[in-house]
Amino acid sequence: MAEMEDIGDLPAAEEDNDSDGDDDDDDDDERLLAWMVDDDMDDEDEEEEEEEQPLDSEASGSFEPESPAERSGHIAVVDRNIMYVWGGYKVRRRVQRCTQIQTLTVYVLLLFFLLHCNMLIHLTYILPLHKNAQNHGFFDLYLPRNEIWIYNMESAVWTKQVAGGNLHTSMSGSCGVCVDGVLYLFGGHHARGNTNRIYRLPLRAPSLVWEEMRDLKGLPPSCKDKLGCWVQKNRLIFFGGYGYAAQGAHQGTFEYDESTSQVWDSPGRGWNNQIHILDLETSTWSQPNTRGNAPSPRAAHACATVGNRGYVFGGRYKNYRLNDLYYIDLDTWEWHEMSVPQQGPVGRSWHSFTPVSPDHIFLFGGFTTDRETLSDAWLYYVSKNEWKPFKHSHAESPRLWHTACSGPDGEVFVFGGCANNLLSQLRAAHSNELLVFNVQPKSLVRFCMEAVLQHRERLSSYWDCLPKHLLHSLKQRMTRVNTLGS
Repeated sequence: MAEMEDIGDLPAAEEDNDSDGDDDDDDDDERLLAWMVDDDMDDEDEEEEEEEQPLDSEASGSFEPESPAERSGHIAVVDRNIMYVWGGYKVRRRVQRCTQIQTLTVYVLLLFFLLHCNMLIHLTYILPLHKNAQNHGFFDLYLPRNEIWIYNMESAVWTKQVAGGNLHTSMSGSCGVCVDGVLYLFGGHHARGNTNRIYRLPLRAPSLVWEEMRDLKGLPPSCKDKLGCWVQKNRLIFFGGYGYAAQGAHQGTFEYDESTSQVWDSPGRGWNNQIHILDLETSTWSQPNTRGNAPSPRAAHACATVGNRGYVFGGRYKNYRLNDLYYIDLDTWEWHEMSVPQQGPVGRSWHSFTPVSPDHIFLFGGFTTDRETLSDAWLYYVSKNEWKPFKHSHAESPRLWHTACSGPDGEVFVFGGCANNLLSQLRAAHSNELLVFNVQPKSLVRFCMEAVLQHRERLSSYWDCLPKHLLHSLKQRMTRVNTLGS
């Protein structure tokens, strides 16, 4: 079996190569998987086996945390001044460890069972999970698929909502974007492999309900994860990623990851540089005829939309993590490569690249070819094609596979991610910390609100004179201030 370091920036629990099309496995296989990993894989993974069942609208357990669980590989989008977080995975401790003799015995029995049932392909997603557990006492666990965490950027308060609908499984490495108050979720990786399903979640509706977008016209992208997206003129424009080869005639390049071919009787995966457009008005998939020198295939890159340009920086291609910068004109579909100075940002994957103004894009974190997790930040000046280091107070907080969202007051909110080498044999240090970067000066309203809160004992008697929306924001922030340190 291939080493996990060679699997296209995948964590240990994502080494499987089973396709998204295998939705109806035998019950014996499901019981075997449950037996293999004891009872630690109960609620979450049983939900993933029931592909088409509607989501449970009831929250489990009586304890309600005040902030999201630590995670990596999640998505985050912003609508107005609200950030929505979904998905990803974390690490969970096993109750019991297996000895080497017990593990070998289980593997031998499992091998005979799968050979007898002609199901050897399923060994590819059972072995990595168990190997990680018996060696280190931990395994990777997807976060609940029906759980949406909401962060109010004004009040700095987290709340959780439980979504309904037909979202078929928990995932990591999906691509999420928000258009006109609707969250669109495409692709990703789950317990059976990659997917190319796409869902929509209206964020301004009275209740959150996932809807799978079916009956789309045109040729859809392949099943993949760790891709990027640009949004322009009611179009979702997806680029690159890591997954299965496309079926049918697709424009662009796909290169197999040779390490995945070592898994017998399993579809290989690889990197691509394909562009697929979903027109939200016509519900149609299409591909553009591009011109110019296109970027190499890649995954775990970062995309940013500025005007009519779609920028892409870095990502992994084979054994290299890149520091090249391209943009594509979203009107003419012509590629342009931009020079990156030697003193600029190093090559990386699993980073963020966030537009903060019509002329600035904020780069943070990532993972280098030498497997270093980064905490550096850069500002890219679009009009000048210049990179400048950005000084900040989070130098001791490296992150990879995090999310970054731009707020209304010139801030960038970085949530979650992993603080160490995700591909090492050590336990992954997933985070639930929210890092805030003040990329632009705060607004006058923000300064005034902070001053009023700082002197609230003297000024609270005058609060009723404020406009209702400002009073509401102050009271929300006041609640947050009162809970700090408790």
